[in-house]
Amino acid sequence: MTVNNSFSEVLNGRKSIKLFDENYKIPHEEMEEMIRKATMAPSSVNLQPWRFVVVESDEGKDKLRPLVQFNTNQNDTSSAMIVIFGDKESHENSEFIYSQAVENDLMPADVKEQLLSKINEVYQTYSEQKINDVVKIDSSLAAMQFMLVAKEHGYDTNPIGGFEEDQIAEALGLDSERYVPVVIIAVGKAAREARASYRMPVDKVMQYV
Repeated sequence: MTVNNSFSEVLNGRKSIKLFDENYKIPHEEMEEMIRKATMAPSSVNLQPWRFVVVESDEGKDKLRPLVQFNTNQNDTSSAMIVIFGDKESHENSEFIYSQAVENDLMPADVKEQLLSKINEVYQTYSEQKINDVVKIDSSLAAMQFMLVAKEHGYDTNPIGGFEEDQIAEALGLDSERYVPVVIIAVGKAAREARASYRMPVDKVMQYV
């Protein structure tokens, strides 16, 4: 259920929350709706490499707790910790994605074949680091979108980068060679108001050329 319909309110109201109402759980139907909206984010050639692991059970949080360093308050009190991974083999889904686009009259069949040929050719030339960079950038776009969507639904979030990147995939039952961790987003009902933070003026962070 959406609460904030004004984009300005969503944008300006989003703040990082460190402590949540530990008794509140987001209904699965609403969580899935928020993630569906997050996946409307753009991605390189629409390969959608993001993967969301929703850690909400006591057992799941017990697994996560030793891996989130100094972010245990968020782990223990949030409705869920959304661990976002990038799938380094996402190009293998290109046939399915583009076939569905054709089936839903979103793309001509001949365009599909042309694009698939180019995608397969390009991805064969990519280094491991290049693929890693691509899926992390794309998954970060979905992560930011999720935080704005969560605020639209009346929830607060905290993006977390401090965690054991080399252990988290395996701990959550994923193939660590395939899935690269990107960010964790704590989400739930804020237990206290966030502090305002300073943003540098635009002339400090941009230039025209």
